[in-house]
Amino acid sequence: MRRSAARKASIVALAATVVTIGAAAPPAHHSPPTSPPAKSPVAVGHGGAVASVDPDASAAGIEVLRNGGNAVDAAVATAAALGVTEPYSAGIGGGGYFVHYDARTRAVHTIDGRETAPRSADASLFLENGRPIPFAEAMTSGLGVGTPGTPATWDAALDAWGSRPLGELLKPAERLAKHGFTVDETFRSQTAANETRFRDFPDSAELFLPGGRLPVVGSVIRNPDLARTYKELRREGVGALYEGRIAEDIVRTVRTPPVAAGAARVVRPGDLTERDLATYKTVRRTPTKVAYRGLNVYGMAPSSSGGTSVGEALNILERTDLSEVSKEQYLHRLIEASRIAFADRGRWVGDPAFEDVPVDGLLSQRFADSRECLIQDDAVLASPLAPGDPRRPAPCKDTGRAAPTTYEGENTTHLTTADKWGNVVAYTLTIEQTGGSGITVPGRGFLLNNELTDFSFAPADPAVHDPNLPGPGKRPRSSMSPTIVLDHHGRPVLALGSPGGATIITTVLQTLTGHLDRGLRLVDAIAAPRASQRNQPTTELEPELWNDSLLRKRLEAIGHSFRLNPEIGAATGIQRLPDGRWLAAAEKTRRGGGSAMVVRPSR
Repeated sequence: MRRSAARKASIVALAATVVTIGAAAPPAHHSPPTSPPAKSPVAVGHGGAVASVDPDASAAGIEVLRNGGNAVDAAVATAAALGVTEPYSAGIGGGGYFVHYDARTRAVHTIDGRETAPRSADASLFLENGRPIPFAEAMTSGLGVGTPGTPATWDAALDAWGSRPLGELLKPAERLAKHGFTVDETFRSQTAANETRFRDFPDSAELFLPGGRLPVVGSVIRNPDLARTYKELRREGVGALYEGRIAEDIVRTVRTPPVAAGAARVVRPGDLTERDLATYKTVRRTPTKVAYRGLNVYGMAPSSSGGTSVGEALNILERTDLSEVSKEQYLHRLIEASRIAFADRGRWVGDPAFEDVPVDGLLSQRFADSRECLIQDDAVLASPLAPGDPRRPAPCKDTGRAAPTTYEGENTTHLTTADKWGNVVAYTLTIEQTGGSGITVPGRGFLLNNELTDFSFAPADPAVHDPNLPGPGKRPRSSMSPTIVLDHHGRPVLALGSPGGATIITTVLQTLTGHLDRGLRLVDAIAAPRASQRNQPTTELEPELWNDSLLRKRLEAIGHSFRLNPEIGAATGIQRLPDGRWLAAAEKTRRGGGSAMVVRPSR
């Protein structure tokens, strides 16, 4: 079971086995689309690459690359287009985390563009009469809306590493909003899941329920309000959202939610102010970094728990040669490493402006070794598992009391870009729940986030410190895990990320180990059926693993318990091949399949 010392990190050579096919962006739309661009889950070629969940969005990024833009420019253009075609997952009403590899300096940089709580918020934000309000009521309210960070993230990224002005990069998304995009089955089903909520807010109903009905697959959705909002941002810059007329409209919507006459829903107002928006700042953070199989894995530091949790789990798995174990033992080790990482994140990770987060300790191999020794080949750890102490690691020793993992909304989106110069971006952005708060800003065409529901409403155990309670201007803990992997020369190997709430961490971890350890092509590692353990009594399995009764029985025989989850995550990634080409990869079937494109495909 232990990794041989002779094993070297020659994993990059796996790339030589990829199939040389490619997908390129179609010409830009200047009139209403008759059909959506073709989807392909994998593309190989030169000149740069984009992978996202949506073909219109990927095409927007490729358009920028073809016109001489770099990976950062393409990421912003792709994200803006996702605000049109994936409005229930992302948009200028939300936030996210931006990880960038600079080919010139061979350095990784990150931007924390997470939403923040109002300055008036405290630990009782979601309490009434000393008790947490129902989650469903917090989810659809002004109370759950944080100050958006996405436009400020675009501004910060372009200022630091971009080569094109925001006004130019918003043009494809503005055009898409004006002329429309084609409704697919995923968009219709997500709309149906939100139909009741949307009907309680007139602007949401008008935009997403045309004619008062669910949109028909194959029909075209146009968003002229968002097109005008993008045009205003192009003309005036993102300051218009933080201090201008858009800011005024956001604050008015949060403080006085525009509920339809006769709606029975309880919609609490929030306390967001114009000062909250005007003082919002992104944060440049040092990325997390761990060594794994001779490679360097970089991720997002707190306020996200993605980098520390993925990094800790990789450190735990480092001592096992996962390439040689059975599928049963691979899944067992993956599940147990995830369980431990989530136990430790729950105790230690929060907004570092408010909490003393021991990042170096959580990512130390010494701490991982003290936790790895808990794992047995023939038994399962109990959940919730108590955390360890990264400040004073002691072999196989817990500290404090266990706390269960709190719920996080599962809808987010991830995009990955690369350019002809070798720069790479992994960018995860969100409005939290599918459909966010459900509240569209009147006349503006975008949904507001409900990101503050990522805070703990109350401590899971009053006797245990909870680093994720609300506070004034505090960023809620996130699981977003945009990740970039470099070789020992500092050159890019791959980049990836995923949506999925807390399952993001397990999705990224499983995709990395599936590719680097199990030898799967990147597109197949993304497509592989997933398991997700988050320090809970049961582990979630996707149908293909659930239906493998022999495998499941073997794992259950040593103590595992499972529950079915129809779909976990929706990853995208990009890989640098040994011959210098880019491979873009996306989902084959999840969320209707993703969209991988390159500037010049290999034939």
